[in-house]
Amino acid sequence: MRYNRRQPMNAALTARSLSELQPLRRALQERAARQAALEQQRREAERRARAERHLFQDAVGAVQPLKGQQPRHWPTPVPPEPLPVQRQLDEARVLRESLSDEFDVTTLLDVDDQLSFRRPGIGPDVTCRLRAGHWSIQRQLDLHGLRVDEAREALGQFIRLAHRTGLRCVRVVHGKGLGSPGRTPVLKGRVQAWLVQKKEVLAFVQARPADGGAGALVVLLSPNPRRTEKKPPD
Repeated sequence: MRYNRRQPMNAALTARSLSELQPLRRALQERAARQAALEQQRREAERRARAERHLFQDAVGAVQPLKGQQPRHWPTPVPPEPLPVQRQLDEARVLRESLSDEFDVTTLLDVDDQLSFRRPGIGPDVTCRLRAGHWSIQRQLDLHGLRVDEAREALGQFIRLAHRTGLRCVRVVHGKGLGSPGRTPVLKGRVQAWLVQKKEVLAFVQARPADGGAGALVVLLSPNPRRTEKKPPD
């Protein structure tokens, strides 16, 4: 009788192979468990999302457009134009440099009962009509409380913008100097000199008592050719 000597060896190999497969089996089981848990979480999230959508629809109900209402088209907002800051700074610098305090205005003023100025070629009737209130005052600049440099820049910008917008008659209040040392007006003579240097100014006169008297000037500006749509005063 013969015995198979390979049986014990094969049994040992089989046992060892099974023991080596145990860790792999556990790893596969753990991986399957994790995938199942993730799938369960995904399904739960979908279920909650569907429930929330149904809850919102139940609360709002069916949405119908109002009868007679045309569909609205919301226009695209137009962005504001950028502020020309550098151009404004350049213009302010030019104004400061162009209006000189050294300008001698006394030779150009008509000094009668009331001070006045008119450009060459402008008849004396213009200053008479200006003094009589023929042109209504359309805008005013009050220089009270400003330093000389501030007043110069403010006056230059005021005249330039008034002319650009087509205004013809404006008033400039420089004050009577009642609060100044020696009760002498600080800006009065300077304002006269600055106005004479502005090409937009045709004439100016001392204001009537009701319009400020010796503390203000009424200024007539030249017509702006670009504002042809506005008829200038006579």
